[in-house]
This record gives sequence, structure tokens and C-alpha cells, in this order.
Amino acid sequence: MRLSKQHPEVNAGSMADIAFLLLIFFLVTATISSDEGINRKLPAECPPGTDCETMIPERNLFRISINNKDEIMVENEIIDLDELKALTKLFINNNGDGSCAYCTGIKNPEGSDNPSKAVISLLTHPQATYNRFIQVQDRLTAAYYELRNDYCLNVLNKPATELTSEELKQVKEAYPFIISEAETK
Repeated sequence: MRLSKQHPEVNAGSMADIAFLLLIFFLVTATISSDEGINRKLPAECPPGTDCETMIPERNLFRISINNKDEIMVENEIIDLDELKALTKLFINNNGDGSCAYCTGIKNPEGSDNPSKAVISLLTHPQATYNRFIQVQDRLTAAYYELRNDYCLNVLNKPATELTSEELKQVKEAYPFIISEAETK
């Protein structure tokens, strides 16, 4: 009987090639989710030695809060999500101060002094759901979008899709998107 000093071997040279090809296959065929966030422009940083805090008159501040039960409160009154856009538009676009070229002149005592001075304050409880936060943000964005669109049609006499860059700047100055976001403690 003859014993061989050689042990049986498995040729593993091509295993690295197969693993590499499988890796490439899964990378190419897998979908990579692209998270989309909320498009917001952050304010410029305050220069050193400058007092950048400005007092906002209470009249120009529209307080919205989301509590831990996902209820929406506007000025300490619980409202339905569907009411938020209309209330926001009413607050921002307060008529009667001459800044609105197509307004009726009737001033709402609950509204802001001027659309360019209106500030939306959004407070969110830490236990509020992200879904509710996004729903509120969507309603606020829709309110500004509709106000800007109305301005384009009534003041500039053209749809928003046909504006020049100067006219777009004019619309954004007439209705600046000013939201202060914070988390309640």
C-alpha cells in the first residue's frame, strides 16, 4: 500500500473572481434610495461683533405648534390639518396696508402688518411624528406658493412659469418664505 504525501486540495483561485463578480452584480442591480429633504435656505451667519437679533412684533408672528399627540395648534387653538393652509394665507396676506397692489383694503386685526414682515413660528414636540411635521411643512409651502402665484397673475399679469429672473425676485420679496422652526422642551 502506497501512501501519498499529497493532500487533496480544492482550487480556490477562481473563488475570488466569482466573489468579485457577485459583488459587482449586486452593486449594479441594487437600488440605492435617495433621501429627499425639505428645500430650505438657511440664513447667513451673523458677522462677529454684530447684534443680529431683531424683535418681531407679536402681530407679525403666526404661532403653529405640533404637540406629542400630533395635534396642530394655531395660536393655542387646536385645528384640523386641512384648515392650516387657509389660516396661513389669511395671516400672511393681510390686506389694507398698501403693500398689496390687488388687495381689497380690508385689514384683518389678526393678520400681519405686511406679507414681507410675516413670520411663521413652528414649534414641534420631540414626540411628534415626522410624518405630521412634513404634512405641516407641505401646507405652509402650499400657502406661500398660492400667494406667490396669485401675485404673479394679479400684479405681474402672467403665470409664474413665464417670469423673468427680476420678476421672480420681485415675487419673492413680496412674499418671503420666513419660517422659524424649533423643538419644544
